[in-house]
Amino acid sequence: MEAVVKRGSWVQIHRVILPPGQRAPQVPEETQRVPLELWAKGFLDHDARLGDEVTIRTIIGREMTGCLLAVNPRYEHDFGSPIPELLTIGPELREFLAGRRPR
Repeated sequence: MEAVVKRGSWVQIHRVILPPGQRAPQVPEETQRVPLELWAKGFLDHDARLGDEVTIRTIIGREMTGCLLAVNPRYEHDFGSPIPELLTIGPELREFLAGRRPR
């Protein structure tokens, strides 16, 4: 039996906004074949267990409902691998602006 997640906990929810086949007709065919999904983070409105349908209040005060996915969810985004061509732009520009490098 899973533990109860207390009201006010920072959580993540998931909800399918539009299932496949109900997407707008102007979106590409590949997009129409997948659901439009929402993942949101916020403060839990009431005690619940993972998998329950819950309501959260986001950091900007928006109320949303969905399936409770995680408690204290991590931020897992990054900016990908470095692009070698971009790594030298800053120093090169500073050199150029200082007049130490011809155009």
